[in-house]
Amino acid sequence: MKITFWGVRGSIPSPGPRTVRYGGNTTCIEVETDEGELIILDAGTGIFGLAQKLLKRLPVTCSIFFSHTHWDHIQGLPFFTPFFIPKNRLDIYGAFDPVSTRSIKDVLGRQMEYCYFPVREAELKAEINYTTLHERQTIEIGRAKVTSILMSHPVLSFGYLIECNGKSVFFTGDHEPPYNIYHPDDDYYDEYEMLIADKNAGLVDLIGRVDVLIVDAAYTSDEYPLKKGWGHGTFDAGISLAKKAGAKSLCFTHHEPLRSDDELDSILIGLRKRCPVGPEFPPYSIAHEGLVIEL
Repeated sequence: MKITFWGVRGSIPSPGPRTVRYGGNTTCIEVETDEGELIILDAGTGIFGLAQKLLKRLPVTCSIFFSHTHWDHIQGLPFFTPFFIPKNRLDIYGAFDPVSTRSIKDVLGRQMEYCYFPVREAELKAEINYTTLHERQTIEIGRAKVTSILMSHPVLSFGYLIECNGKSVFFTGDHEPPYNIYHPDDDYYDEYEMLIADKNAGLVDLIGRVDVLIVDAAYTSDEYPLKKGWGHGTFDAGISLAKKAGAKSLCFTHHEPLRSDDELDSILIGLRKRCPVGPEFPPYSIAHEGLVIEL
């Protein structure tokens, strides 16, 4: 498998001189299997660059898995050029909206309405297929298997485990480690603790010994108390999950949009002092646009 990062920012694109090295586009990750099957995780603004590369290998057949449908994970989709070209095939997967009960097709179709985008969905030329997923559903794409699991975010959001030819990668999407919403003196505190423990155990069981763990690390531990409940993780939480799951490597993404390249460098230096790579901590890095990981 080959993993390529096309967008690593969260919340909103942040181009400019302060983000040149790590990149300012929002989430998009390409996973290509040894047999050439193409799996895309999320369609933030980073997917536009991927589209330009794919124009060199027409016709395009690919599968796009959406962790969730917040703007920063879908806003590049209308600009995904293979949409407009006949003989291309795009299979799109994602969760339904529990508030409106709309399917993934209906949710994504809203941003293709004429008041938001000049080309209607009905005018697209590629073959487009939609599948609304449920939790722990496995989709087979050639020899690859993609399994969904419900994560912790203020909208229904999936993480995805991709397995192929004995190699694996897990992407959390946007994820805040669950915490107890009750005070220790409340009647429901112990019951909620058990629910959290079961949820965490299920996640660790699914991704155990994963080759590459890609996590949402929008905040530092010092920043987190003011961001609690926003649905995003920290660098330390990512390292903790990697240790529990026995991940072979760890990659941080979904960078806070105000975070500069120099600040990300500083965070990494601090992490390496506190959590040196070795027997206790797996190798880890901060994702940047253009980063390629080959398994």
